[in-house]
Amino acid sequence: MAAGGALTAWCVHRLVPAVPMLTAAVLLGIAVAHLPGLRTFVRTAARPGLSLAGRRLMRMGIVLLGLGLGLDQVLRLGWATVAMVVGVVAATFFGTLWLGRRLGLPGDQPLLIATGYSICGASAIGAVSEVSGSDEEDVAASVALVTLCGTLAIGVLPLLQDPLGLSDAAFGRWVGAGVHDVGQVVATAQTAGPAALGEAVLVKLMRVALLAPLVAAVAFSVRARRRGVRTASGRRPAPVPLFVLGFLAAAALRATGVLPDVALEWAHTAQEALLAAALFGLGSAVHLPTLARTGGRAAALGLGAWVVVAGVSYAGVMLTV
Repeated sequence: MAAGGALTAWCVHRLVPAVPMLTAAVLLGIAVAHLPGLRTFVRTAARPGLSLAGRRLMRMGIVLLGLGLGLDQVLRLGWATVAMVVGVVAATFFGTLWLGRRLGLPGDQPLLIATGYSICGASAIGAVSEVSGSDEEDVAASVALVTLCGTLAIGVLPLLQDPLGLSDAAFGRWVGAGVHDVGQVVATAQTAGPAALGEAVLVKLMRVALLAPLVAAVAFSVRARRRGVRTASGRRPAPVPLFVLGFLAAAALRATGVLPDVALEWAHTAQEALLAAALFGLGSAVHLPTLARTGGRAAALGLGAWVVVAGVSYAGVMLTV
């Protein structure tokens, strides 16, 4: 079922290129979970398989995400841009985390939403949820909020380029630093042409590079809080998850230059398919009535975090152009 959802998301993206494949996968998962004819099946017989897809396929997709990380290209942007991106990620993460806790959002939602806004949307949420042991409903609600808010950027940010006096390259950097998902970054930046798109993708990849240290930091924090607690197999959880090590190994392999372009293209296709299937599974766990009960607070956090990341990113771009 998750594979069918990923295929449908691909078809939607092909028909409407402005809709990123991963965004379509989340929205399709939410829709399927609420269709009268499929609702019961999705929540009962299909639930174990969809949950497995949301976990295992997410890990595999994140490992392959490392192959798309051109560290040599990223570093060519200069250390000032690197410092700007690190500052944006830190300000967005801690600002969103603080605001989410102040608003009283349940469970791990503040942590997960902060991760999604600061790094790379739903993929980052899935990675952090693996090490934090977050409840599936918290993960699904966070993915839904971050995806929906990120989708708004595709329509809103291009309208602000001229009023803010941004050149195409500066607009691309702003989009790369301030929009969540890689697909949403591409859809937003391409409206200003190839110069904007190139800058946006490089800055976005720099944010993606911070996924591994963030997940490792969360893993160490969880390990410290649960010191002495063992898993069901009798082993303590790994200090750094294997899929994070796989992500770093894939990025290192890409940096060697030994992989031909065709291999990287196939890896990107596999990564998109795996993440789409995983996000379809996560989207199918969203229960809109439950989400609506925290709707006001969640919407306030989404809007507040959006303002934070857009404002901090804009300031950072203005300081580094």
